[in-house]
Amino acid sequence: MDIEYIKSLFLNYVQINSRSDSQSTSTPTTAGQTKLARLIAKDLEKLQLSEVKINPENGYVTAKLAGNTAKKVDPIGFIAHLDTANFIAENVKPIVHPNYNGGDIVLPGATIQVSQFPEMKQLKGQTVITSDGTTLLGTDDKAGIVEIIGAIKYLLDHPEIPHGDVKIGFGPDEEIGRGAKRFDAEDFGTRFAYTLDNGRPGDLEVETFNGAKAEIEISGTAVHPGNAYKTLVNAITIANRVLSQLPVDDVPEKSQGRQGFFLVDAIEGAVDHAKIDLIIRDFDDEQFKNRKIELKKIIEKLNSTLDYSRSTLRIIDQYHNIGTEIKKHPEITQLALKVYQQMGLKPNIVPFRGGTDGNFITKKGIPTPNLFNGGGNYHGPYEYITVEEMALAAQVVVGCIKNWADYNTNSNAFSNHQ
Repeated sequence: MDIEYIKSLFLNYVQINSRSDSQSTSTPTTAGQTKLARLIAKDLEKLQLSEVKINPENGYVTAKLAGNTAKKVDPIGFIAHLDTANFIAENVKPIVHPNYNGGDIVLPGATIQVSQFPEMKQLKGQTVITSDGTTLLGTDDKAGIVEIIGAIKYLLDHPEIPHGDVKIGFGPDEEIGRGAKRFDAEDFGTRFAYTLDNGRPGDLEVETFNGAKAEIEISGTAVHPGNAYKTLVNAITIANRVLSQLPVDDVPEKSQGRQGFFLVDAIEGAVDHAKIDLIIRDFDDEQFKNRKIELKKIIEKLNSTLDYSRSTLRIIDQYHNIGTEIKKHPEITQLALKVYQQMGLKPNIVPFRGGTDGNFITKKGIPTPNLFNGGGNYHGPYEYITVEEMALAAQVVVGCIKNWADYNTNSNAFSNHQ
């Protein structure tokens, strides 16, 4: 694996501010994502990949590594996202820490303390990359991008490795749940794909939350408080009654694993009007459905005690658990597990407590679980990645491509991992 190539790409990409913007209506939502997309497209053209393009309708950079075997191999895909999270991303100054000693990393703007982040001890001896502590780094998901490109370069450098067509795609606005809604699955044209979005080495995420958001609008009646008797209806008071009916332990800070939750995401109000924004999450389809029913019952019961229905509820489904679809195609999971086994990685199949581009892409007909991109402390000034873990993830991509070709040409079976 060309570690220096991967490292140089990453250091170059993270210096571009590609933070997405939920308030923007453009695609991509920020100019920085377009700038990054164009740079990536140039790098892919330098590798002489075919079908390199930026789709003006959805902002995706896509390209193809043509197969080099006469045997029929179904196309496989790998996907990462261009944007970074809602944290300072302007003027990112990456710092390389070679042969990390396993202790605290003192940066100009922050200190990554091992006592606070004990997983850092596992990185001793590796080449750690951080920001200067005043911005995020961009590991999520520029690490995923360079790992995929690094894997493609490795295959180009080693034409003796047989493979079918490989499609790669880098899209905008994942962090705001918008980009993959416009993903062109028909044009991408693979049987399945993997995202490389967060996660530690060996992680494999084959299911995600079901997600919905709820908007509760509450109408009050505002009059002078001196004349308020039996007239004033305080929307804030009604909002408090709504919140008091939510299960107190069914919240993110008290849930883990496959447990779902309600989250009060925002609340604003005055006497005459109040609004509550909630998010609803659950892995289980039936439980997810029941959570929405429970919220509807709370509003209906509350309205029945008032002079008229002062509270209105709007529930919008955001994404659905990919697990149901992934289970229909066990070879996708088996492939990743076989590669982990070959590389000596301990597999850690975990439910992803969130959503990825894979939710929308899976719904469009391309089942897409998530591998890992390494790194940690995402979305803030303590973010890090190591060069070695980026190279490791790139090796996993190569392994998936090689083993997929073997699977297609050897009776569609994984001999060592059924």
